[in-house]
Amino acid sequence: MTDTRPVTRSAPALASFALCLVGLLISAYLTYEHFTDSATLACSDNGAINCLKVTTSQWSEIAGVPVAVAGLAFFLAMTLLCAPTRFTREVGVLRLVGVVVGTVMVLWLVYVEIFKVDAICLWCTGVHVVTLLLLGTVLWWRESDRTPVESDRNPA
Repeated sequence: MTDTRPVTRSAPALASFALCLVGLLISAYLTYEHFTDSATLACSDNGAINCLKVTTSQWSEIAGVPVAVAGLAFFLAMTLLCAPTRFTREVGVLRLVGVVVGTVMVLWLVYVEIFKVDAICLWCTGVHVVTLLLLGTVLWWRESDRTPVESDRNPA
């Protein structure tokens, strides 16, 4: 029998869900920009801050999949895993594994922006910051689930 947890509306749960929605929106915008060949990224197009250079570089796709689409898929999955509904202990593990994989990807993409493309995209940086904050809130959530509440310590 699986351990089903109650609906969670704790601060870390709600913060995680909100961050997923923000990441989903930014990733959706970047995906739209990728497929419409639009240059309206509202970002500088020269110098160190150059969204167009980053989003159109050879590094903007991995094995034919646009990085923006991968980000969209990541945030869609994380939104489902962080939704404030009943969940099993296994969902908590999937949530943690997902955000760790996303964080590793973000670290690699920051490396690529700085050392391979030689430019930074502010929209991408937004996604990176949201992912790192999501890691923090998922870890906070996990820790708060481990901490017994007072009623668990002193049953009536």
